Amino acid sequence: MIRAAIIGLGTWGQNLVRSVQGASPHIQFTAAATRTPDKAREFAEANGLRMLPSYEAALSDAEVDAVVLATPHSMHTDQIIAAARAGKHVFSEKPLGLSAADAQRAAQACADQGVTLGVGYNWRYQPALQKIRELIDDGTLGRVLHLEGNFCGPSAYRFPKGHWRHDTEEAPAGGMTGRGVHVVDAMLYLAGHIEQVTAQSFRLAQDFGVDDTTSMLFRFASGATGYLGTVIATAETWRLQVFGSNAWAEVGDVEHLHTWDLKVCRIDRNNITVKQRPEVLTFPRTSTERAELEHFARQAASRESIARPGGDAVHNVAVLEAILASARTQQAVRVH
Repeated sequence: MIRAAIIGLGTWGQNLVRSVQGASPHIQFTAAATRTPDKAREFAEANGLRMLPSYEAALSDAEVDAVVLATPHSMHTDQIIAAARAGKHVFSEKPLGLSAADAQRAAQACADQGVTLGVGYNWRYQPALQKIRELIDDGTLGRVLHLEGNFCGPSAYRFPKGHWRHDTEEAPAGGMTGRGVHVVDAMLYLAGHIEQVTAQSFRLAQDFGVDDTTSMLFRFASGATGYLGTVIATAETWRLQVFGSNAWAEVGDVEHLHTWDLKVCRIDRNNITVKQRPEVLTFPRTSTERAELEHFARQAASRESIARPGGDAVHNVAVLEAILASARTQQAVRVH
């Protein structure tokens, strides 16, 4: 059983605690540290969390095996490095950093200290996404040709002027850091690394805050192409569709924190002109937040890695950097 401290007890930090508390044989939250302890005290007491005065106190606590970071984006890199130096396993909400160099430093620090680093890309624990990966591997989809995704919603309206989520330093390229990076991670899982980005990003709906309308074209190292849009001043929606030379597969809905259905539509090579109806696959209910935290805990217990230097979580940040550069220059940008 990994004893974890939750760092940051806002809405998402509380959601992470609820996903495993009292239900998991692998991880238990035993402590907490937050910038606004008075707001979280009742939740902490209800969930058996010792309130600690600071992040540093969590890192020096002998009864804490791992820290789980639900903190603003710009804090992740330094907090991860501090955890590694303290010998604590660390699970960080996405993104791993706001620059590829920072993300690589964080991953390298954990590798050097032999501690496990996890990153909160919970879509990878969706049975439907794992099924798409299986359909690629067994040849059902054929060669992956193109991927399309979006992750949209009214995020720009949720937070008042002055909130950190309206800070362009914390949330560059609008919805990319809060939403779009999830779709990028799913694309990396299914199609491999991205080598070129063309992007545009604008603030259209309000006179303050971050960009609300961001779209991108991708070129993957495999040769596949891709499209991603994230609009954070509209109604909630998300979708990911993978087009292969034999079939396509699609997931999408309004709510994403549930177990997805999967649509698969195949070509009938013997009746190529007949339009085929998609098959709908369903899966047993699962909590992706519990699944990702339990995987992290199992890897931490055996000191096995998850996020590695040069791996997908670092590459995702390099893609974000390329998106920013392309939106700024209006040119295609290579991902380094």
